[in-house]
Amino acid sequence: MRRIILLMSLMAASVAVAQQQSSPNGNVVLTFSLTAEGTPAYKVTYKNKPVVKESTLGFSLKKAEPTTTVNEPLTKNFRVIGEQKSTFKETWRPVWGEESEILNHYNELLVSLRQEGTNRLMNIRFRVYDEGVGFRYEFPSQKELTYFVVEEELTQFAMAGDHTAWWIPGDYDTQEYDYMESKLSEIRGLMKEAVTENVSQYAFSPTGVQTSLMMKTADGLYINLHEAALIDYSLMNLDLDDKNFVFQSHLTPDAQGAKGYLMAPCHSPWRTVMVSDDARQILASRLILNLNDPCAIADTSWIKPVKYIGVWWEMITGKSSWSYTNDLPTIDLNTVDYSKTKPNGTHAANNEKVRRYIDFAAQHGFDQVLVEGWNTGWEDWFGHKKDYVFDFVTPYPDFDIKALNEYAHSKGVKLMMHHETSGSTRNYERHLTAAYELMNKYGYNSVKSGYVGDILPVGEHHYSQSTINHYLYAIKEAAKHKIMVNAHEAVRPTGICRTYPNMIGNESARGTEYEAFGGNKVFHTTILPFTRLQGGPMDYTPGIFETEMKYVNPNNNNQIRTTLARQLALYVTMYSPLQMAADLPENYEKFMDAFQFIKDVPVDWQKSVYLEAEPGRYITIARKDKHSEDWYVGCTAHEGGHNSVLSLDFLDKGKQYEATIYADAKNADWKKNPKAYTITKQKVNAKTKLKLKAANGGGYAIKIRKLAN
Repeated sequence: MRRIILLMSLMAASVAVAQQQSSPNGNVVLTFSLTAEGTPAYKVTYKNKPVVKESTLGFSLKKAEPTTTVNEPLTKNFRVIGEQKSTFKETWRPVWGEESEILNHYNELLVSLRQEGTNRLMNIRFRVYDEGVGFRYEFPSQKELTYFVVEEELTQFAMAGDHTAWWIPGDYDTQEYDYMESKLSEIRGLMKEAVTENVSQYAFSPTGVQTSLMMKTADGLYINLHEAALIDYSLMNLDLDDKNFVFQSHLTPDAQGAKGYLMAPCHSPWRTVMVSDDARQILASRLILNLNDPCAIADTSWIKPVKYIGVWWEMITGKSSWSYTNDLPTIDLNTVDYSKTKPNGTHAANNEKVRRYIDFAAQHGFDQVLVEGWNTGWEDWFGHKKDYVFDFVTPYPDFDIKALNEYAHSKGVKLMMHHETSGSTRNYERHLTAAYELMNKYGYNSVKSGYVGDILPVGEHHYSQSTINHYLYAIKEAAKHKIMVNAHEAVRPTGICRTYPNMIGNESARGTEYEAFGGNKVFHTTILPFTRLQGGPMDYTPGIFETEMKYVNPNNNNQIRTTLARQLALYVTMYSPLQMAADLPENYEKFMDAFQFIKDVPVDWQKSVYLEAEPGRYITIARKDKHSEDWYVGCTAHEGGHNSVLSLDFLDKGKQYEATIYADAKNADWKKNPKAYTITKQKVNAKTKLKLKAANGGGYAIKIRKLAN
């Protein structure tokens, strides 16, 4: 690791109220100032174009110490008492990632403020990167402000025009919405359409949206608003003044309406503004990761990327069930005797079926098999606000946990644990140690956790401060047991996987499962890398080959809005160190030639090159395997399809390669002919240009293998 820190200036006395800091390449300029009322403000430009116009900063408080300053907002009457500039440059190596080395290079401006009359201290730290700005509030130790309760954070992001945006509604409990594309001025009118029936109804404002928020200006700037290092704080959504195009932060409240309980010294998460005139640079940015602390786990040798299959898709499609019996309308885990109940005949997590999945995983080189519905309690787990549903250690009668793990290990495969909390964080923490110890006993090293339903205790939200603290508590406790965590329905990630790389996956958006419920919009996978994936990888569960659900479950008439070739491409375009081949083994056996790409594609990368990108339209990415000289390319396209002319100049010059191209057939179409694909091979090198076409809702995938000299 290489670090260079250069202190450029330090002033402890009063300084000028307007201060600037630019990015290392000079394209991004951050300006800090105080308004006439002493309100902190900032603005951002990119190549002299406005990105964020003058926007004010501060907090309103519900309670503060001493009592003489109760309800005195941290919004005005500030004076600059110090300013410090510095430069930082390092190259660090992630445990897993889209590249083996990441450059962290920024210029910093730290502004120290004192509020006249109260003498309270507040610092604002800005870090200016070539691709944008991160800033956070910092409260040093002080007698004037020790314990305080946030009523609202008042951070503004004033946009310079009526930009095109890709957005989902502001919600305290879910990100599982289909994205909308509209002008900022149209968000209010489209909000009702955006809030669909199959997600919670906590949208707090007719113009409230979630981050990561992607926008494009009329003159071709791409702007992304998000946050980094969300720890011991509430999630930030954005309220929009759609007359003036000004966003203001809106934190998720707790059951009492408070937005955060803080004790100095402390700081907020980073607020981030990414900007470029090239959409590919938004995808290439590592600003979110860089704003997080370095890895906190001393020994990371046990953290390994995972490619897995699972007894899951047939339950999602309705073919099978999580529960063992239909005899019990309610469950009391202290008294129920499953041996005296009648099996329903559709329980998927049974010994015979799990062995079938283990055999398939072993035959085709998969690391693990996820088994959901293995444990008691699924008959009465959802929607009743029950504190105690699962104990996370007791299997159903038809799931022999000891024998199945021994069978899996004999085949060189591990089982992946599943913990559905039903939203009861208190109950999960009650059982967490025993649950992790059970995993250690039987050789599990990864767990998929779930938080479906309303959060308990009653009144809390998925994204309030206490629940966010719970998610991190589970990750830290898992690390003590050398367990990797893939959390579903948890808060969307904000780069903390740099600090805790045992957090190898998250959901926190509409994944493939929604395709079985009625479908995602065709352009969905061309937006997620610009939004949800900015903060960390997603367990999207791609690889569905049988796109018509009626062939899995005759009672399900839904169709996945994708071609088969695009399903292959998603393993490249939707980055994750945890990748699932989500379809049924029997469906893969119908298309073994296409399945070969899923078997081959890595889940850890040495280098990534972003070849083409336009949010909502198309994404094409090339990635080099971390452990070989092979490259993989993936393209995902919207309903209009996409024509590519790909230059392979990222390949080593003077070397020859063989490209295996998995493409949409000429007559492929996500709706009319989704399973039409071609597989061709050709010799290529760094001078080659490939002309390829992605069908409507389609894509292509390429494996490029270096040939021996």
